[in-house]
Amino acid sequence: MYKNECFNLSNSHLKKKKMYRKSIMALSFMLLFSFNTSNVFAASTMNEEELKTQVRTAYAAIAKEEKPCFSCNAGGCGETTGKPSAKEYGLSLGYSEEELQEGAIGADLGLGCGNPGAIAALQPGEVVVDLGSGAGFDCFLAAKKVGETGRVIGIDMTPQMLELATKNAEKKGYKNVEFRFGEIEHLPVEDASVDVIISNCVVNLSTNKEAVFKEAARVLKIGGRLAISDIVTTSELPEEVKNNVYLYTGCITGATKIDTLESILRGAGFGEIRIDVKDDSRSFISKWAPGSRAEDFIASAYIFARKIV
Repeated sequence: MYKNECFNLSNSHLKKKKMYRKSIMALSFMLLFSFNTSNVFAASTMNEEELKTQVRTAYAAIAKEEKPCFSCNAGGCGETTGKPSAKEYGLSLGYSEEELQEGAIGADLGLGCGNPGAIAALQPGEVVVDLGSGAGFDCFLAAKKVGETGRVIGIDMTPQMLELATKNAEKKGYKNVEFRFGEIEHLPVEDASVDVIISNCVVNLSTNKEAVFKEAARVLKIGGRLAISDIVTTSELPEEVKNNVYLYTGCITGATKIDTLESILRGAGFGEIRIDVKDDSRSFISKWAPGSRAEDFIASAYIFARKIV
């Protein structure tokens, strides 16, 4: 009896400890994802390097999980209940069913907000750079279009993503794709050596968008094209959204006004600027951070420009 009583007491004690740990984890989760200006992770109190570290840490966690999130939620994929399937999310972003087959190797983590290849008009033999290449999904799609005579360079600042992308490239045997460690504000690419720059929901994560587009202009040849999918603001972001670092790493807080974006592009030496807002993006954005009302303030957009100087 004594042993049984001790065993029961021990079990009871363990259960209480587990309940306590769960309570602490739940409280931490609430603090992290609460949408208020007193959030201890307030983005407004962080400098550029601190925000960059938050972004790198968030995407490193996703790379380690090696499973699709199918929302631009960089806080870690977490619970998948209520999220769309890989196919549903991919189709909503503008990919074809054939293109989505490339995600079967683990390259599509579902972190995009569109399909930059749809507006890039890639041609055989072209050199393409992907800003924030992640696990390599858009790079591999581009590699098929530029063929053996072309080349695709993926740039990412997260070592875990680079490792995953390289592994994915080896699985498929791509010879015309390479991945380089670097920041999109300081590209490890030669001047005037690139035909097309693509990117998918990454520029919004930069704290210095002027530097991003100046670097893009530097590496592009005259007449080279910028074809990206990213997030823009459709109305003023509320303070509680601006101040939440989770929403920053989740591709919401860093969105730019359309007129500001146009001005930055012109200042960097781009012309033929087109920014096409995707009104139907509201449906998938609403699932990124439920409760934030992000869909009321931001939208996905296709951004095209050509280097003219």
